[in-house]
Amino acid sequence: MQHKCKVTVLEKKCFNDYQEKYLADPKSGPCPFYNVGDEFVFERYGGDDTFWRTGNGTQCSEAWDCISRYVYTALQGGSIMNGWTNDERMMIACCNDGTRPVIFKIERLDYKVVKIEGMACEKCAAKVQNALAQINGVTGVEVKLDKNWAEVCCDKEAAPADSDLTAAVEALGYTVTGID
Repeated sequence: MQHKCKVTVLEKKCFNDYQEKYLADPKSGPCPFYNVGDEFVFERYGGDDTFWRTGNGTQCSEAWDCISRYVYTALQGGSIMNGWTNDERMMIACCNDGTRPVIFKIERLDYKVVKIEGMACEKCAAKVQNALAQINGVTGVEVKLDKNWAEVCCDKEAAPADSDLTAAVEALGYTVTGID
């Protein structure tokens, strides 16, 4: 099983009275970096490591300081906040800017990588995506034709069996060379 982490901006607050009383620029306004609905997906698989790149200057440093530990935990497959939230794979957190905080939802996404030989075009990828999406416990499929694999998102209660994933792909005439 592999893991990604999705961070979604849920809300932005602005405390004008605090800004007027305490800031050098009393009209700073709300956070200019994020917008409600922004989504960021972090991953560390197959040579991609967006945790280190994204956390290295492309996120607001105040926000990154507050959420990076949860993102890192999710990428390792850990419980983000066991016993605190109703789903241990999720956390609600905010940046530490006291005059214009941003509220984030941080989610661990569990998935399997099905490595496939024989896909040659987008039609092949679409057939594989459709076949895998029909399996119980699959909540989403993204076929990466350029990497010869499919990322299969799994239900938190019941991940699909590797044998079911293999059977679905091989029934189409392709070969599964491994599942991570």
